[in-house]
Amino acid sequence: MLLSESEYKLSLTHQPKISTLIKNASAILVTNLSKHLGEGANKIEILNSLDLQVAQGESVAIVGSSGSGKSTLLALLAGLDVPTSGVVEVGGQPFSVLDEDDRAAIRGAQMGFVFQSFQLLSTMTALENVMLPMQLANKKDAKQLAIESLEKVGLADRLQHYPKQLSGGEQQRVAIARAFAPQPEILFADEPTGNLDITTGERIIELLFSLNQAANTTLILVTHDVQLAQRCRRTLTLYHGQLNTK
Repeated sequence: MLLSESEYKLSLTHQPKISTLIKNASAILVTNLSKHLGEGANKIEILNSLDLQVAQGESVAIVGSSGSGKSTLLALLAGLDVPTSGVVEVGGQPFSVLDEDDRAAIRGAQMGFVFQSFQLLSTMTALENVMLPMQLANKKDAKQLAIESLEKVGLADRLQHYPKQLSGGEQQRVAIARAFAPQPEILFADEPTGNLDITTGERIIELLFSLNQAANTTLILVTHDVQLAQRCRRTLTLYHGQLNTK
């Protein structure tokens, strides 16, 4: 699911009503999850009756052909979209049935995102883009965390550059720095290495898994990168709206 810049900006402005997740062995629990578009003869079935459990600290890759519903599933797990039927629980709480304000509160407090389309705000510098979600969550050390995160992705000399002054790969690294900076409990990534050269992609892969291991961050990613998928503890394959696990 791709958000426009205005939709992404709006998602950041919801004020938290729920500040923490209930600690639970399962980071995410999905029961009978389906997503359909349209009705009757125009009905398009994207996902059908999926069941899934992701443990806290687990790393999971979602793979499948283009159009198989990978990004839709990621959006549903992250609360960026709501299912047609079924339930997504996060940290023991029924997540998908909450209103947008409450879902946004949980996202802001506990989740990080690497979007395929970057979702950088064009009027803000790289540093400001990384700082913004943390500032809205009232993190006092937002600037220092943002600088450290940008340094880790090799952008220490691009802090004051605007998105239009950055290459596609550099914009992707800013998006990754924004996701890493608050050290989230759950990190979602949609093709995190898709716009990066091999060397930078390898660095980002190491960062993803260092966060997963050192901070016990649950990592859920969509990828076509076989090497990246193999690094995960588990791979989920989507095919015609159905989920196969291994």
